[in-house]
Amino acid sequence: MNQLQFVASISERDVLRYTPAGVPIVSATLTHSSQQVEAGVNRLTEFEITAFAAGEISGRFSRAELGAAHQFTGFLAKKSRSSKALVFHIIDFSAAA
Repeated sequence: MNQLQFVASISERDVLRYTPAGVPIVSATLTHSSQQVEAGVNRLTEFEITAFAAGEISGRFSRAELGAAHQFTGFLAKKSRSSKALVFHIIDFSAAA
């Protein structure tokens, strides 16, 4: 199963655009920071990840508040066939509690 869920803020976001097939898409950079326990030791985890919201959710994502914390659900995939870089594809998101 390829499913990822985490809380992050939208640190950068491009304008809504359309693919050649007419699918609306928005790309962004998400920023995460949290404390995790690994092998009994607290560890600060921080990362930035490139993300895409495509289709129906792209409109709502393009209006989401920059810098606010959201809970994201989606999956990871290669940026392109020949790339080794991963991109997070947003399936759903909501305001973080």
